[in-house]
This record gives sequence, C-alpha cells and structure tokens, in this order.
Amino acid sequence: MQLLQLQHLGQTLRLEASPAGWQQLYWGDQIVSQVTANANHKGLLCHHFQLQQTVQDSDASTEVINYRLDIDLSWQPFSLKYQLVVNDEVVLSGQRDSKDIEQQPPVSVDDTSKKISVVGMVSLALKLFKSAKMIKVILAGASLAAYSWFFSFQFALALLACLVFHEYGHIRAMKYFSMPTKGIYLIPFVGGLAVSDSKINTRWQDVVISIMGPTFGLILSCVCVVVYWLTDSPFFAGLAVFNALLNLFNLLPILPLDGGHILKSISFSMHSKVGVFACAVGAGLGIYISYSLGLTLLGFLLAIGCLEIVFEWRSRWQTNLLPLDNYGQVVSTLWYLLTVGGLIAIIFYFANDNDPILSLPLQILGS
Repeated sequence: MQLLQLQHLGQTLRLEASPAGWQQLYWGDQIVSQVTANANHKGLLCHHFQLQQTVQDSDASTEVINYRLDIDLSWQPFSLKYQLVVNDEVVLSGQRDSKDIEQQPPVSVDDTSKKISVVGMVSLALKLFKSAKMIKVILAGASLAAYSWFFSFQFALALLACLVFHEYGHIRAMKYFSMPTKGIYLIPFVGGLAVSDSKINTRWQDVVISIMGPTFGLILSCVCVVVYWLTDSPFFAGLAVFNALLNLFNLLPILPLDGGHILKSISFSMHSKVGVFACAVGAGLGIYISYSLGLTLLGFLLAIGCLEIVFEWRSRWQTNLLPLDNYGQVVSTLWYLLTVGGLIAIIFYFANDNDPILSLPLQILGS
C-alpha cells in the first residue's frame, strides 16, 4: 500500500509498504530502494540511493546526489515519521497517521487476477450505464413489480423503502470519508447497491461503510417497533421484523455481504496467531449460540463464512489496505455484535406474538 508520496525536483518519490514488513521506494516509476524487515519490526529504517544530475556549466558535467529517506513506522497503532536527507541536508520531514491514509487518493490495483463475482458483474454493468440515470428508475420499477408479486403493493413499497434506507447508510459513510458516490441502485431479488467512484484505503473505512447499512436498518426497525406500540398496527410489526431479517442476512460473514467485509477486515488486521485463535473461538461461540437458540440456518451460514475467511487469511500480507489497530478491532467487533444482537432481539420479540406471519423470520432462521 502507498504510505508516502513526496515531490522533489519535479519527480514523485513514493513509498510502498506492507504490514509483512517490506518497503519499496520509487523515484517516478523506478524502484530505487527496497528494505525488508519482519512484521514486528519497530524503529528506524533507512532507504539509501543515488542519482546523477547534469550540471549546466561549460563542461556539462554530472554530479552524484546522495539521498536518504529515514522512516520510523508503527502499524499498531499506525504512525509514520519521515525525513528526506539530500547530501547530508534535511530537505523534507513530517509525519502521517491513519486519517492521512484515509484521505489520500487510492492506488489503482490490477484486478485481472481477482475472482469474478455476481456483485462484481452487476457493478460493472451499472458502470456501463452510469451516464443513463433512467436505469435507476427502471431497476426500481422492476424491484417494485417483483416484490408486489410476492407481497402486497403497499408492503412492496415499504420493503423498497427499507432497502433504500439501508443503502443510504452506506452512502452516508462514504460521504463521511469524502468519497464521491453514484447513488443507490435497487436490483430485483438481490436488494440494493450503493455505488462509489472511489476506492478505500483502510480497513476502518471498509468496516464503517459496510456496517452503516445494517446499523441504519436496525434504527429503522426500532422506529417501526415504536410506531407499532403507538398504533398497534400489524403492518409496522411486519415491517420491523422483515427489515430486521433482511439486515441480519446482510451481516452474515460471507463475501460479498456486509458481514463478510466486516469480519474479513477484523480478522485480516490480526497479525498474530493469538488474534486469529481469538477470532476462531468467537466464531465458534457464535455458531454454538445459534444452534442453541434453534437458529440452524444462521449457524450453518456462520460456519461457511468463517471457513471462507480462514481460507483467505494467508493472503492478508498482500493487501493494499491499512489494517485496523487494536482499538479499531475492538470497536468493530463490539459494533458488529451489538447490531446482530439488536436485530435478533427484534425477530424474537415478534415471534412470541403467535402470529404466523410475524414468526416466519424466526422459522426461516431455524429451518
């Protein structure tokens, strides 16, 4: 990932690094220095390189310029201090933190080796139509027709409102990180998709953007519960419980769902075997609780999601995203668990009403 970019003598001096420990220094597009260290290295690392510069005098001679870039880097929590020395004279110095990494333009990555996913294909198709705003209206109309065929027209409208509110949570998070957005697309039988023109730089951005959709969904379900208490209308009860089910499925740890992005960011930020073991224990506890409560389907999908994350854990060093620090890992985990717990609580609350419709989400989770 790109950690530093400096301008000197009309050229760009760029530092690329990985949590695995290696650092590469580029002068323009050419690698001029490479330093390798282990993942737990702390302290100063120095990049040395030389450049030849033509001196404009009568002899048109060349002189050798000695460069040294001193880097004091800490990943947990992230902190970078740098000093550029030219011929034993300090010309540039400063420091960066995770906020600076979040705000920098993302580095373009070659996607040719990435797996093709359904959501990726849908996203590509949407980009092809990005100049035609009418596509949003067409997709929204198709979604309304599809859900009206299964439910009533009124409930289909309410369900679309839930989907839009969920995706609006993603949009708000993107705007918080100053990322340009393309808006919300409703896709029949798939749900919604919040599209952005920009890419993320940190795991924290991935967590916040991913979890804000279900968080907004939980808030909406809570509002529907309050309205149900005030009006005793079964419509708002049904809306609250089905919206909770929709957002709960989005939090399953399966990519490309929101939960898959959240747990992948947490687990990939744990560089020690102790952290991975703790993540595995927590996942196992979640599966046990799911089966104990009779949520067979939820436990089964949790197991699949955990296996997927374990399979990809070995590639955690090859990321272009700044990992979460220890504080970020704790906050992300608690935020995720509280959101999941709140959604399950709403589903259980209405299942006790002995209404066959309101108990349907719990029956789905227990199937």
